[in-house]
Amino acid sequence: MPKTTKKVKKTSSAKTPPQEPQSMAELLAQTGYQLRGLRKGEYLTGTVAEIKGGTIFIDVGAKTEGIVTGKELALVKDFVSHLKVGDQVEVQVRVPENDRGQTLLSLRKAAMDYGWKFFEEKLKTGEEVTVFAREERHGGAIVVAPMGLLGFIPGSQIGKKYHHQPRELIGKKVKVKVLEVDRDKNRLVFSERLASEPEEVEQERQLIAQIKLNQQFKAKVVRVEPFGLFVQIKVKNKPLEGLVHISEVSWEKVEDLPQMYQVGDEVEVLLLNKEDGRLQFSIKRLTPDPWADIEKKYPVDKQFKGEVVRLASFGALVRLEPGIEGLIHISKIPPEAKLEVGQKVRCYVESLDKENRRLSLGLVLTGKKLPIYK
Repeated sequence: MPKTTKKVKKTSSAKTPPQEPQSMAELLAQTGYQLRGLRKGEYLTGTVAEIKGGTIFIDVGAKTEGIVTGKELALVKDFVSHLKVGDQVEVQVRVPENDRGQTLLSLRKAAMDYGWKFFEEKLKTGEEVTVFAREERHGGAIVVAPMGLLGFIPGSQIGKKYHHQPRELIGKKVKVKVLEVDRDKNRLVFSERLASEPEEVEQERQLIAQIKLNQQFKAKVVRVEPFGLFVQIKVKNKPLEGLVHISEVSWEKVEDLPQMYQVGDEVEVLLLNKEDGRLQFSIKRLTPDPWADIEKKYPVDKQFKGEVVRLASFGALVRLEPGIEGLIHISKIPPEAKLEVGQKVRCYVESLDKENRRLSLGLVLTGKKLPIYK
């Protein structure tokens, strides 16, 4: 009987090659790379991977690179001009994934941060920048500055090249120097004169250094704006211009300056501030403050004569003297009391808040206090 031989299965010592990943999940598992889930509106740090044409590609740890393109790119073009591949930037997720599978990002916050630092540096160095004057407002010009920030050129900082007129700037590119940077107040102020008339500005600074706060001057009104008067004083026969804000014109409430003053009017002013070379004056402080000793002049429960100067839904404002007005609340005006503007009334002081300049009054009829809330 023939012998049968047992076949022995040979084993190979070679290792089985790893299988190719069949899915994104298997690929990530092999590499250990962790994908980041994105949420609309969240801020994160990414790395600039490519700048190509009208698009910036940024690696944010997602399954595809995020992009900044179109309008979002146009809004930060000045900032983008300083970027290079490999830079880390803060981005905001606008769209985690659109219908093309793209992640849309925004660089606005990063551009804003860079912009404020940019102008803080320009303020230190005194370097010129170019801005675009967009519109006239508040006696000056609103400008679009590099990095997309909005700034302001006060009328007093516009030189003779533009006839000292904000409207002459509108629609033009203007060279300026930075006058003030305050990120917390979102305040960015420029001077056209510092760029176009540096010698004249320096002469003015020397003159301003010689005058003192609370010094009185004769001044001429050179421009009347809804918010205040621009006036010109002379120091050693050299003209200096400053502002009397509407709140510093009179102790009484002023509502229409153009009806009260005209260009060429002469006024007496008091210097309140000269910070940063900008002069701020007051007219009203040359006369006593009527509220200084009001508790003596108008003690609580005493009766006085006044004039109704305004009627409103909440009551009637009564002037006791120039600069001192009190309110008779609507709840304390009986139906039979038909008040009119200009009418003389007898009233009494119900309460007084000197710190906040508030005076509450009550009406008096036939010499008696009305039975109203006290």
